[in-house]
Amino acid sequence: MSNLPEPNAEWLITNGLGGYASGTVSGRLTRRYHGLLIAALREPAGRFMMLNALDAAIAPRDGTGKGASIGEQVFDRTSDALPLVEFALEEGLPRWVFESDDLKLHKRLLLNHDQNTVLVRYMLEASRSAVRLVLRPGINFRGHDDWVSTALQERYAVTWDGSCCEIPAGSDGLVLRMQCDCRAEFVSNGDVAGVTFELEQRRGYEFQGSVYSPGCFILDISPGQEVTFSASTESREVMGALLPADAQRMAVQRRRALLQRPATPIRTGVPARLVLAADTFLFHPPSRRKDEIWARAAGDQVRSVIAGFHWFGDWGRDTMISLEGLTLTTGRRTEAGWILRTFARYVKDGLIPNLFPEGEEKGLYHTADASLWFFHSLERYLKFTEDFTTLRLLLPTLREIIDAHLDGTKFGIQVDPADGLLKQGAEGYQLTWMDAKVGDWVVTPRRGKAVEINALWYNALCCMASWMTLLQDEEQKERFAGLSERVRHSFLRRFWCERAGHLYDVVDGESGDDLSCRPNQIFAVSLPHPVLDREHWTQILDVVTRELLTPVGLRTLSPRDPNYKARYDGDLRARDAAYHQGSVWAWLIGPYIDAWMKVHPDRPADARAFLEGFVQHLDQACIGSISEIFDGDSPHTPRGCIAQAWSVAEVLRCWAKTTS
Repeated sequence: MSNLPEPNAEWLITNGLGGYASGTVSGRLTRRYHGLLIAALREPAGRFMMLNALDAAIAPRDGTGKGASIGEQVFDRTSDALPLVEFALEEGLPRWVFESDDLKLHKRLLLNHDQNTVLVRYMLEASRSAVRLVLRPGINFRGHDDWVSTALQERYAVTWDGSCCEIPAGSDGLVLRMQCDCRAEFVSNGDVAGVTFELEQRRGYEFQGSVYSPGCFILDISPGQEVTFSASTESREVMGALLPADAQRMAVQRRRALLQRPATPIRTGVPARLVLAADTFLFHPPSRRKDEIWARAAGDQVRSVIAGFHWFGDWGRDTMISLEGLTLTTGRRTEAGWILRTFARYVKDGLIPNLFPEGEEKGLYHTADASLWFFHSLERYLKFTEDFTTLRLLLPTLREIIDAHLDGTKFGIQVDPADGLLKQGAEGYQLTWMDAKVGDWVVTPRRGKAVEINALWYNALCCMASWMTLLQDEEQKERFAGLSERVRHSFLRRFWCERAGHLYDVVDGESGDDLSCRPNQIFAVSLPHPVLDREHWTQILDVVTRELLTPVGLRTLSPRDPNYKARYDGDLRARDAAYHQGSVWAWLIGPYIDAWMKVHPDRPADARAFLEGFVQHLDQACIGSISEIFDGDSPHTPRGCIAQAWSVAEVLRCWAKTTS
């Protein structure tokens, strides 16, 4: 990336545990989630804001002349600023360059993988002489989701032993440790600064907060020298095990190794950026200690997917949809197996968990489609790996899921014996992927027989029949083949609307049949086992293209619909009213391209063109990643999470798929 992005554009790096660092290019704190160390801790803490900010300023070492700040200042807003002349991601790691007439300073930031440790590195490239660097950390210990108005502690017990500054962050032994890798003086001069978090204000949340600084680190830096400030929740032994230069080198090596895993055509350029983005979502949950014991006993490891940053945790549906793009496309097949086997252990009443609340071991199960996406993910995994040992291992779980859906399970999820179609719905719950809810208001309940749920149900039954053939179980093959054939006949009879030329979104719903033109119908064509007869594929593709396609994904509702919302903005209620009522979802470009290539199998280059809108976006909201959603109307402003797992996964998967 060249030139400067917008000052309020954001960056994100993660540590493989669910922890992260994130902020704006300019350094301004605009979200509650902006900080240099959001640590991933064991339950019940979850992800915790440990280091909010690090003010930096330079001055001549002899004390003559006026100093200059480096980036946005939280505590001192009166100093002249050293101009920012460059921002870039190098192997996915942020680098800033500040320059004046007689001075040039580089700043780099990284998180040690599998640790809650941040390193901020400064290198003086050009200067007439050595300069003095003053670093002032800012803290307000809180859960990363907590309001920015969370009160500061009444008293911070700050200790300095000449090399390391320690601040207890609570009564459970959690400590923030800060140090520099060179000779530095720590001056204890506590200060409090007020911060206005502008994006929180725009989103209708608490936006006035405070940040406390225990003091500042003062050190000298000479031309050509590199110094590092580190902050960590780890022990001193862990902090000292890796020198900063080695940590930087290993972080770069790890990322370069990630780029050697995928197929050659996606190792460079745009797809390479997406391969690095994919890595940010794969993590080892530190709170699942019992699961870790089970996994290791079986020779596995616990792995999952953060659905999006900053506020999502790991969600079953998102994980299953993202699995192919994040792991199989990127050459991380072992981790794909870990994820599938991890989630198989969580199946309860025939359901995959919808999500795991922050810092908790137990999942919530209110989803009608995560379990069905599990079959799809396993089918893709087997296609890439031919790991039939895993198939045999998971077979009892797969049968449990099918039987639970046939017999009926929680939330009204049950096959209708009259037609073999799958229905779902329970008062107060939103069970499909269109799951917006504000208080007691379920925006798009879609109770009844939803089109994509039944497309996924058919796909799962076909997968089972195929696997039974593979395992030479003729009796079970005939059973699943019979079930799937009944679904296919009922689906066409109930969902196809001749006068509209497209599929109903829901049939047998609370208010009858819903003919809203939504993207959910594309799954009747796009899945590996399409439930819709081939004669209707072109009609579905045409209507979705005409009504829903944008340069950055599919709208969730046709603009012709009176319920269409053109913008996703305002407070929570206004945003959720638009979440699935017109907002564009990037991940839907994946099933669209799958369907398009079934209709036009000899035109992969034309399919690639549908991804071009994401190229420019990679330098917008979150540099190097893809947002969750966009406004329905042009210019399709990015909204929601700045980095979303299934957005990155589906664009990357389709980039590889359309590479000739």
